[in-house]
Amino acid sequence: MLTSVDTDLIRVLADPLRLRIVSLLARETLCTTHLVEETGARQTNLSNHLKVLREAGVVETEPCGRFTYYRLRPEVLESLAGSFTDLAATARATAENNTKRACP
Repeated sequence: MLTSVDTDLIRVLADPLRLRIVSLLARETLCTTHLVEETGARQTNLSNHLKVLREAGVVETEPCGRFTYYRLRPEVLESLAGSFTDLAATARATAENNTKRACP
């Protein structure tokens, strides 16, 4: 089943720019400058989205001189994917058993 943590994470990933950032970070670790170039977003807007992703535990940071690099935490996405897999299995079993609640 989906937990409140899962639904919060879904909300975080529902934003198109944040999803784009996650997609980019899945391929490589990038700094803010790279992400601005790749997304075309303004630096302040991008920083706000990165803060949301950091607070949700989706990305982690690595300071490197005067730059901060961002790395995706795949285990967070794997956990969410596992919740959806469990939900799909429940739905499949319900459909196969033709389970339905009787009307009063």
